[in-house]
Amino acid sequence: MSLMSRFLLTWMIVALAALPVAQAQEAAAPFKKEEIEQLVAPIALYPDPLVAQILMASTYPLEIVSAARWSKANPNVKDKALEEAMQKQTWDPSVKSLTAFPSVLTMLNDKLDMTQKLGDAFLGQQKEVMAAIQSLRAKADKAGNLKSSKEQTVTTAQENGQSVIKIEPADPAVVYVPTYNPTVVYGAWPYPAYPPYYYYPPGYVAGGALFAFTAGVIVGNALWGNCNWGGNNVSINHNTYNNFNKTNVKTGDWNHNAEHRKGVQYRDQASQQKFGGGQRAGVDSRDQFRGRAEQGRQEIARGGADSVKRDAAPSDRAGTRDAGAAQRDAASARDRSAGVSDRSAGASAGARQPSGFDGIGSGGQTRDSSSRGASSRTSAASSRASSGARAGGGGRRR
Repeated sequence: MSLMSRFLLTWMIVALAALPVAQAQEAAAPFKKEEIEQLVAPIALYPDPLVAQILMASTYPLEIVSAARWSKANPNVKDKALEEAMQKQTWDPSVKSLTAFPSVLTMLNDKLDMTQKLGDAFLGQQKEVMAAIQSLRAKADKAGNLKSSKEQTVTTAQENGQSVIKIEPADPAVVYVPTYNPTVVYGAWPYPAYPPYYYYPPGYVAGGALFAFTAGVIVGNALWGNCNWGGNNVSINHNTYNNFNKTNVKTGDWNHNAEHRKGVQYRDQASQQKFGGGQRAGVDSRDQFRGRAEQGRQEIARGGADSVKRDAAPSDRAGTRDAGAAQRDAASARDRSAGVSDRSAGASAGARQPSGFDGIGSGGQTRDSSSRGASSRTSAASSRASSGARAGGGGRRR
């Protein structure tokens, strides 16, 4: 490659790396109605408190990965022991609470692309997300597939002038997580271009019973979320919340905590401005983002090994053998979610929406390329200077 070609390539890499993140965020169109229904299809028929906590937790995808690794390594830590173990973790309370529901954590981890999009939609289009869940419940009810049972109670109520469908555990102390085929339970799926996400836990036979339930979970204080359908938002039962998290909050308000985002980029400009602390969307903010992302990756890597050493019962010590696998799984999950590719591929993609896991590890490559380009230009300048000197000397000899 010629010196000029190398210079142009280096210049392009540096220029592309300097494009403001805000430019991509402004181009991120809101999720369409059919996209949101696609995202909420696997959870829309879950009990209301669990739906609320899944929506909260989905806004922290990196912590979901870490918690899923911990849950896999500690399958026998339950009930009060689980609450005590969660006091040693730094995850958001909504993520901690899902450790009581390993099948749910597994789904959110295995479908990490869905989880991140669901969290983005909930942060940016909360009203539409709540409406989509109610819309799907109405479709399931119309199809005759949503009924009360010994596991759950289904009721209709009026909230803020609208009719809503509520799903509550039949026994508040025991929660059954339903498993169902979204392409069947809602009737004919109306959006062929946006097939619903689905997840079948181990042992579930697709095409069997329309509704199947996992084993009942004795939730204790782990379930404290509320869905306020009339207000299109979620809240917390602060008494139960305090008991589980050993806190002393005074209100039922829920607010997203950007500290638990761990560097995952917000999808749109409005969310970035609301939750990103006024961070300038440019080179500086990307450098800070990469630092937080690196911190998140390190925490995920530690999540499997450190917590097993601290919390696992002697019979669970074998889980430490999964520590290395946990790190590899987490990296793989991030790659699946973000579709990570090199910076040049990202440039050619143009309008591709930013992902929380984009660009990880590419900053050093860009700086190396820039340094090599600068070195090449310096060497070229030195060569020209030396040539000029030799030419001048020859003139004097004549």
